[in-house]
Amino acid sequence: MTLPVITRFALASLFLATLVARAQVKPGTLLNQTKSAKPAAKSVPTPAPPNSPALSVKDIAARVKPSLVTITFTGRDGAVDGTGSGFVVAADGLIATSLHVIGEARPIKVQFADGQKFDVTEVHAWDRRSDLALIRIDAKGLTPLPLGDSDALEQGSPIVAMGNPRGLDFSVVSGVVSARREVKTGDLDADAMIQLAIPIEPGNSGGPLLDLQGRVHGILTLKSALTENLGFAMPINALKPLLAKPNPVPIARWLTIGNLNPREWQPLLGARWSQKAGRVSVEGLGKGFGGRALCLNQREVPAVPYEIAVTVKLDNESGAAGLVFSADGGDLHYGFYPTAGQLRLTRFDGPTVYSWAILKTVPSPHYRAGDWNTIKVRVEKDRLLCYVNDQLTIESDDAMLRTGKVGLAKFRDTKAAFKNFQVAKSIPTAAASAAVEKDLLQKLETLTTPPTEKLLSSLQTNAAASRAVLTARADRLEKEVGQLRTLARTVHRRDIQAALLRELDQPETKIDLFHAALLLAKLDNEELDLAAYRRQLDDMAKDITTQLAAMPDDDTKLRALKKFLFEENGFHGSRSDYANRANSYINEVLDDREGIPITLSVVFLELARRIGLDTVSGAPVPGHFMVLHRPKMGNRQLLDVFDGGALVPDKRQEQMQLTEEDLQPATKRSIIVRMLRNLITGARATQDAAAMLRYQELIVALSPESAGERIGRALLRLQNEDPEGGRLDLLWLLENRPRGIDLDRVEQLLRSLR
Repeated sequence: MTLPVITRFALASLFLATLVARAQVKPGTLLNQTKSAKPAAKSVPTPAPPNSPALSVKDIAARVKPSLVTITFTGRDGAVDGTGSGFVVAADGLIATSLHVIGEARPIKVQFADGQKFDVTEVHAWDRRSDLALIRIDAKGLTPLPLGDSDALEQGSPIVAMGNPRGLDFSVVSGVVSARREVKTGDLDADAMIQLAIPIEPGNSGGPLLDLQGRVHGILTLKSALTENLGFAMPINALKPLLAKPNPVPIARWLTIGNLNPREWQPLLGARWSQKAGRVSVEGLGKGFGGRALCLNQREVPAVPYEIAVTVKLDNESGAAGLVFSADGGDLHYGFYPTAGQLRLTRFDGPTVYSWAILKTVPSPHYRAGDWNTIKVRVEKDRLLCYVNDQLTIESDDAMLRTGKVGLAKFRDTKAAFKNFQVAKSIPTAAASAAVEKDLLQKLETLTTPPTEKLLSSLQTNAAASRAVLTARADRLEKEVGQLRTLARTVHRRDIQAALLRELDQPETKIDLFHAALLLAKLDNEELDLAAYRRQLDDMAKDITTQLAAMPDDDTKLRALKKFLFEENGFHGSRSDYANRANSYINEVLDDREGIPITLSVVFLELARRIGLDTVSGAPVPGHFMVLHRPKMGNRQLLDVFDGGALVPDKRQEQMQLTEEDLQPATKRSIIVRMLRNLITGARATQDAAAMLRYQELIVALSPESAGERIGRALLRLQNEDPEGGRLDLLWLLENRPRGIDLDRVEQLLRSLR
């Protein structure tokens, strides 16, 4: 499997060096299987044929290839994020693979050797401990591979492995079974893996391990990071309980990334609508005529008069996407949207082109092709006023429709993105007043003036010299534009810093941790709608509360919270994409239902607070943030929210060597600082020194007396070519003389800066 983060292949190096002869255990031990969530139609695997003469590797490859598949899954950015292998185990579309090959909550595709491609329709079963999964495609009459008895596979037995290394064409390698090994690394906890003396490449994961009769005895899982000719496979007998008792999940529930909030939006007429970081995106043909699709907002629409607005960007100006209003949820509505570089107001009276009225289509000099444009409609009793970038573009006296919902629309095969959707009695203009604009221009100096004919004539007398002067002036202006954008970002980040400090400087009980986490995310995303995500979390809490009986006790609340988050809504720990900074943005954790221990814990704790569960607190366990439940009766419980809120057993707590300090309630300020450290780690992984510095700036603002944080900021300032900022931090260290700091080294560094 090819991934941009540490994979199971790399993790293998952590345990291979410590394997010893006594690690071999008796064969036949099966791993625990996940209980079936509901009865499912059973797919019947092909029984292994009786012993037959050995086949050549060439013959085995020919037999297996039609049943072998390439599996890919899509990452958070929509690009292919992982590639692995799988094989057919039942004729009705069931395919076996490794769990890590399909990612988590990701769109999954399957391709056969003959080029046929299928979308996965269901994750039929999975087990994290054994790293196994069964997926289903909508296909019949496939050729399944026969399953052998891996307990009978002896040391030294010849075997064949097949897959598609690095996403390339299908490959086959042969070798022998080296041994049986106990393997415990990451989530993998296998008692008797098959150790192989054959080369395995990334991308082979999930492929079959076969004997010379063509029977599957294992599923390729790990490659050694120490040597080329050493790998591991999960015994096929560990897959058989999943076949017998599956835990099927439709792909619609498996895919949690980018789902629209149903309390906010209702997609209609097809197309693919998604939401990320406050933006709504759409692509694909709708089912209405002209490829029309709608996405209606669920907020209450004010009485007439009212206004709606959105900022929209089309991927291609030949497309069309924008606002709808007075929509009945079917085929009746108005639409106002850019199309072919112009602005159009339409009325839809039915499902066909014959019931479509184009009220007006006009060009506008205020529309910025290929860029973000804000469109707005004012709905009055007897007229419609349509604006683009605060300029009136269309006025219509059409008054046939006045009731109904408002929302978004797209047409044809348009890809479009929307942000800042608003509906209100009145939406203030975004443009600055003339007085404000004049004042800003005076402060920033006038950069250019309209050219006069006299000026143009004088420049023409020496065109070459004029061109050189104008080009130099343009270069200076472009540099100034960059400086102004940087200044604007700095103003935004200082505003966020001030807001975060105001929030965290309150008494602990008054601090809104979720709001503070949202502010942290807004540091990198100026367009983030804080109110929308606060409403979303409040709605989630209401959903949990409605499931509770009157006067529930704390244990009942805790069970309901865990069930809602992890079973009903698919929140999960990010294993295949851990280093992604999206895991530290609390809004994207809600969008994707995926996060790291501390962000999932913040969601858990804030929902607990909203449903009146006051027995939980954050536990600052080193390297893996957790939640501590202190029931009013009984012993305290440590919960791993990264693993579905599982109870951490005492034995594991002992192995972790936890101290009492690790189990004290984490302050909300310390949680935010820890989230910032995770952001620094993510930025370091992508070598984004500027991002590392802005996170460190916030940490220093939250911990101004910390010498270590000052040193960290000084070094990052120097790395970002800010020697003056680095010098100021070093001077602070000399002036305050904190303990544990080598001040002589600080002075040496200061002298080098001079």
